[in-house]
Amino acid sequence: MAFIKIHQLTKHFTDQLQPAVDRFELEIEQGEIITLLGPSGCGKTTTLRMIAGFEQPSVGSIQIGDQLVYDMFSFLPPEKRGIGMVFQDYALFPHLTIAKNVAFGLSKWKNSEKKQRVQEVLELVGLADFGDRYPHQLSGGQQQRVALARALAPRPHVVLMDEPFSNLDAGLREKMRVDVMDILRKACTTAIIVTHDQKDAFAISDRVVVMNQGVIQQIASPREMYRCPKNCFVAQFVGKTNLLSGQLSADLKHVDTHIGKVCLPHQTVGSLTDVTVSIRPEGCKIVEQGRYNGEVEKVIYGGEYQELQLKVTTDSHTFESIILYAPIDQDIEIGCRISFDITPELVAVVEQ
Repeated sequence: MAFIKIHQLTKHFTDQLQPAVDRFELEIEQGEIITLLGPSGCGKTTTLRMIAGFEQPSVGSIQIGDQLVYDMFSFLPPEKRGIGMVFQDYALFPHLTIAKNVAFGLSKWKNSEKKQRVQEVLELVGLADFGDRYPHQLSGGQQQRVALARALAPRPHVVLMDEPFSNLDAGLREKMRVDVMDILRKACTTAIIVTHDQKDAFAISDRVVVMNQGVIQQIASPREMYRCPKNCFVAQFVGKTNLLSGQLSADLKHVDTHIGKVCLPHQTVGSLTDVTVSIRPEGCKIVEQGRYNGEVEKVIYGGEYQELQLKVTTDSHTFESIILYAPIDQDIEIGCRISFDITPELVAVVEQ
């Protein structure tokens, strides 16, 4: 049975014609890490705020554990929902020590239990020796760990995190993804995280919920989301891709596109003849005698790979632009011709 149930959650703001969140439906298992992913204004933060109790829904219901925290007839205030919140700016109290920041939500605990719990969560986040310091004496990553420790201290049912990595530089951001995931796993905590960054979502999540214009586009594991995007929006939002239109073959295993026949990883199910396929750039492999050929128009050095933009001649003698990744040790220049094949496992039929 699901630990958190969110049913038909909808939010209308008076100054907007369209709902900010439209019939959001999600069930979450205990200990699961879920990420709401989408562009700015897609409704993900509004959804998080409704779960927290900071925003009242227009329609729908929210159940956490055995407790109904919201429906049309009841509204449980935020402090009674058993939720730990980690804000984007961490919201630490600058005049309090780290230990007192962590203890802030434990006001009703006995002093001996409070002290023990503060030490437990500081050890959990790797800051056991930092209790007497102040927030300004810590790095950004350490401050984030303190904010997480404070959220975990009261043993909440669920931890909500709003853009937790947005204030960190690239190197620290990558490390903190791993650290935060490890801390949440060790604490066996259910978590819902909001981000606009696909790498953040994929690195820490059991499942990802992609949203656009207030509507859920797809719910899937990071692997499934990337390899089998449901529609064009998801395919483009969770990574670079090539979108090609074509006709599904009678065997339901191939699509005839303008650049040639593209093989699917397995037989597709559907009644449509005209389809769109998503082909990931890393699914296009450079080979000596490939099925497809193109002229290099652009080379972007990415450190781990080279991103090539090819001009591929179509069957109607026009050109299709294809992006693929090449090893950094290959000497590739603009104007040269490239032969490549397409790996079926990184091809997916997507909805418009």
